[in-house]
Amino acid sequence: SVLEDSLANLIVTNNKNLPLTKELGNSSLQIINIDNLDTSLSRKNIGLSISPDALALLFYTSGSTGKPKGVMDKHRNLLHDCMIYTNNFHICANDRLTHFRSCSFAGSIHYLYGALLNGASLHPLNIKEQGLNRLANWLIEEEITLYSSVATTFRHFVRSLSGNEKFSKLRLIKLGSEFVSKADVELYKKHFAPDCIIVNGLSTTEAETATQYYIDKRTWISTDIVPVGYSVEDKEITLLDGDGKEVEMNQVGEISVKSRYISPGYWRRPDLTQAKFLPDPKGGDKRIYLTGDLGRMLPDGCLEYIGRKDSQVKVRGYRIETGEVEMRLLDHAAIKEAAVAACEDQSGDIRLVGYFVPAQYPAPTVGDLRSFLQEKLPDYMIPSAFVMLEAMPLTPNGKVDRKALPLPDHSRPDLEGAFVAPRNPVEEALAKIWAEVLRL
Repeated sequence: SVLEDSLANLIVTNNKNLPLTKELGNSSLQIINIDNLDTSLSRKNIGLSISPDALALLFYTSGSTGKPKGVMDKHRNLLHDCMIYTNNFHICANDRLTHFRSCSFAGSIHYLYGALLNGASLHPLNIKEQGLNRLANWLIEEEITLYSSVATTFRHFVRSLSGNEKFSKLRLIKLGSEFVSKADVELYKKHFAPDCIIVNGLSTTEAETATQYYIDKRTWISTDIVPVGYSVEDKEITLLDGDGKEVEMNQVGEISVKSRYISPGYWRRPDLTQAKFLPDPKGGDKRIYLTGDLGRMLPDGCLEYIGRKDSQVKVRGYRIETGEVEMRLLDHAAIKEAAVAACEDQSGDIRLVGYFVPAQYPAPTVGDLRSFLQEKLPDYMIPSAFVMLEAMPLTPNGKVDRKALPLPDHSRPDLEGAFVAPRNPVEEALAKIWAEVLRL
């Protein structure tokens, strides 16, 4: 478990969660209940001197194997990241920041300390429990100035707006962790004040904030993919091929971040640390982190995010980034959310499956979607099956839970042409052959 791996010997809790500590079965753990502190203890600041390079925390991420791995981080790195957010977002004491995510999520550091160290106020809201129905009123009542969420949450929220809401105090919307589509930008332009800006970017637990891209009402997004932008201060972005060599402009490569402000590595995992963190070949105190993300660098140095390296799949010999297919699906006016995954069928073949949540009913048919994608993608990138969902399964942090996406069934898809039953023995034989070949 995370508790065992971290070698923690102290748990800070409260009355609500105190019963959970008894289930841990470790009597040697020291428990501090903040709702029942000893009032006789001194309140004097103990004034500890902590080195900037001292370990500050561990953030546990799921990892491709499903076994959590602890990402180490230092005080210096956390303060540097807060400085980036403070300076770039102009955070001051008058600001009021949202906080929708768990405190165990790396992105929470920006806002917890971004508020604390600037005298701003932080406003938590449990969207999973309270839903999005009252979010608009909550933002207005709390006079929120900086909104931050994953793109899926923002998309759900904005599509529920009537158009009469006035977010007069909101000056900045920060999105990340997922693809931001051109349609998302259009929704922002429709519903928010003229002086409100939207920020897309790329961040990782290991390298923290790497890039940012600022969009206002005059920004024209020329492609379907909204860029994640330009490298922030003290971070250098390069794209590498499978041999570790830098790729040319407009070519897809693995995004690497070079800086002195990246994680020391993975807690008690020297093998994984050595594989993902490289020394700077030029020497010095900078290091290179291989993100596992794929990107494409535009001629002006602006970065486009393509998707995870481990979501790159091969179908019939073609290498496909599923993220590119998702972005094209989101361009369809009748689709609110989309995900694409590679599934293995009964014969062992790999095929693409497109999942979508319709924005309106009647929902688009399979024929509609295929015709739409054929204008934007080569044939081999068009999913062979589509699954309509009422809602995307989400992780606790609001991202699409790809492991929870259902497998497509083998029923006939919803096509424009009505089903016509075989009319004679010859057609019955042909229908049976095609049913076996297509596994429908």
